[in-house]
Amino acid sequence: MRSRDYDLDFRDRAGRIRAWGIGLLVVAALQWAWCALLLLTPYSVDREPDDQYPAECESRLLTERGTANNGLQSSDWCQNERDWPEALAVLGLSLPVSVAGVALFTSGSLSIRMSAHAEAMRELDKRADVRNV
Repeated sequence: MRSRDYDLDFRDRAGRIRAWGIGLLVVAALQWAWCALLLLTPYSVDREPDDQYPAECESRLLTERGTANNGLQSSDWCQNERDWPEALAVLGLSLPVSVAGVALFTSGSLSIRMSAHAEAMRELDKRADVRNV
């Protein structure tokens, strides 16, 4: 295999690695958006199956009351529908996904840049050799 073919294959693999990194970062961003949706949007809860008038609940983070957990003391229907552990689990799962995405994206981008730099250095050496002859 000639060096040019090897370099093109190397860049293609690095591009695929970078694409995987971008994909993982998109997944992490979707997990962050899901966490924000769970914490910032109001919601409704059925008091019984097929309830025609469900209970309206404030968002878990932005509430008119002192805290979003006031319902726990007053036996509110909203108390356990969107609980903090679910939102924090989604946020926690996004951490390794985003770290892996950043690592793959950085590795792929750096490999492509270093390959381009090595090619530029070879071209400069060829030009210098032609000038010296």
